[in-house]
Amino acid sequence: MKSENRWAAQAYPGKYQEEVNESIGFSRLGMDMFATGKAADILDLLNQYSVVLAHSSACLDIGCGIGLMHPLQSRCVGSLAGTDVSREAIDIAKPNNPDVEYRLQHDKRIPFEDASFDFNSTVCVMHHVPSAQWPAFVAEAFRVTKPGGLFAVYEHNPINPMTRWAVWRCPFDHDAVLLRAKRVQALLRDQGFEIVVRRYLFFVPFDRPWARRFDKLLRWLPLGAQYVVCERRPLTDSAGTQHPTR
Repeated sequence: MKSENRWAAQAYPGKYQEEVNESIGFSRLGMDMFATGKAADILDLLNQYSVVLAHSSACLDIGCGIGLMHPLQSRCVGSLAGTDVSREAIDIAKPNNPDVEYRLQHDKRIPFEDASFDFNSTVCVMHHVPSAQWPAFVAEAFRVTKPGGLFAVYEHNPINPMTRWAVWRCPFDHDAVLLRAKRVQALLRDQGFEIVVRRYLFFVPFDRPWARRFDKLLRWLPLGAQYVVCERRPLTDSAGTQHPTR
């Protein structure tokens, strides 16, 4: 059983990047490649599915850690915010990304007002959240998403054996509970989100343009190292009230 608020109570891993890179070293890839790939995928989701143009979108990274993806994201969107339960992580992220608004999350409630964001994402965070808290985690994401807005969940794909091996090798993933894409999709649907797209990422262990193009051809195949489930908060709530998108 996971200890509640482990990432809030314990020191953020001092060698976070080094330990992750070591755990995935057999793939000949590094964290930077995965961060770049997911930042590009987020922009792709915004361009394809958002009701608001990417460069005007208010975006939130839930469980943002040290903000590795934020230099790639912030220049492409209207505004970017990040929240995390680790004060140490926020303290590292702030000076590296002065144009991003960071807020420390003191409890299970995301420290932003209702319907604040056009696009929310959480990147390889849910497997660290105790499974009993998954519905509440998704409910908070729903609360801060604008009607018509998107919520994208990126996670490790437990169907991929190399992903399971990498997670097993990573020291701070010792209590990780990997979720299949269908489980994430069900959690979001139960909260009231509507499915937009589910796709798989990172099939080819090369950081080359041709490899990224090849990856896009295989998005439908549930064998990628990671996946994204992107869903939309409906414009109309359960009472039948239609909300504006802005």
